[in-house]
Amino acid sequence: MVAIRELRGWSRLSTIAESRSSCHYRCGTIFFEPVQFGKEASVIADRLAAYAQSIRSEDLPADVVHEGKRRVLDSLGCAFGAWTAEPCVIARRTAQAVTIPNGATLWGTAHKTLPDLAAFANGALVRYLDFNDTYLSKEPAHPSDNLSAVFAAGEKTEASGRQVIEAIVLAYEIQCRLCDAAALRPRGWDHVTYGPFSSALGAAKVLKLSEAQTVQAINLAGVANVALRQTRVGDLSMWKACAFANAARNGLFAAMLARQGMTGPAPIFEGQKGFMELVSGPLDLPPFGGERGQAPAAGRSQSPGRAPFKILETYIKHYPVEYHAQSAVEAALVVREELLN
Repeated sequence: MVAIRELRGWSRLSTIAESRSSCHYRCGTIFFEPVQFGKEASVIADRLAAYAQSIRSEDLPADVVHEGKRRVLDSLGCAFGAWTAEPCVIARRTAQAVTIPNGATLWGTAHKTLPDLAAFANGALVRYLDFNDTYLSKEPAHPSDNLSAVFAAGEKTEASGRQVIEAIVLAYEIQCRLCDAAALRPRGWDHVTYGPFSSALGAAKVLKLSEAQTVQAINLAGVANVALRQTRVGDLSMWKACAFANAARNGLFAAMLARQGMTGPAPIFEGQKGFMELVSGPLDLPPFGGERGQAPAAGRSQSPGRAPFKILETYIKHYPVEYHAQSAVEAALVVREELLN
């Protein structure tokens, strides 16, 4: 597509800011070379999409599948423990205002709504108690926050249990690898900013998006979903429990748009005003789980020479407190028992 072919008769040329076209000056004429929209390569987005296509349940080690199932059970327990919490009630009421017969279920009810609204309401349930799992890295996170997007998308396509586990393992892998690559909080962004990418990929997996569609889901997820760290500083609000639920909702919505043919700006990571330039800084991503090029962790079932899956490096909490306080709570319970005796 040619945005502008020719401008004639200008004695002075106005500045054309941030043009990626090359210009040729001759006799007061500017000729713009054709601009090919949507053609720029995004190394990271392409790599993420290709990896998503490669994940197959039959290739996943038994302990990876087992941990995926454990995260589902843990997340459901967290969700129902938060059933009466005010932010969760608000989210559920909002979603219940929309009824879609073939939509996604609001957990604990028979009500079906838009998949992205279900992802938000169910995601708030998982997160509210601060009891769901944890991943500790440059940017800490709670990867089971992705599950609400995966389940909402999976219900729409009647995904099998194996397909859901594939998507969960994928979402964990992407979020944790991004958290390893760069910390967001020193730059003023919240950790949930990585969430739309991982949720979009998990949703894309169960929605059966093509590799090209998955790239577009990644582009859409990245361009409009940068969250402020103010969520977790100053006067905390109900939004703390809903921040990743919103990321999951937006990631799923990006995948739904891509499924219908919507495109997003590229390259989303490497672009002149892209994610790495404005949000994260450089992202150096090593081999993903199951890929060749990295030794397996001790005691894990990965094949020799293949990278371990990140879901195996996440932690389920014993107590509903910040992860670093787990040992303090356990010690306090031991001391209490001794004092009582």
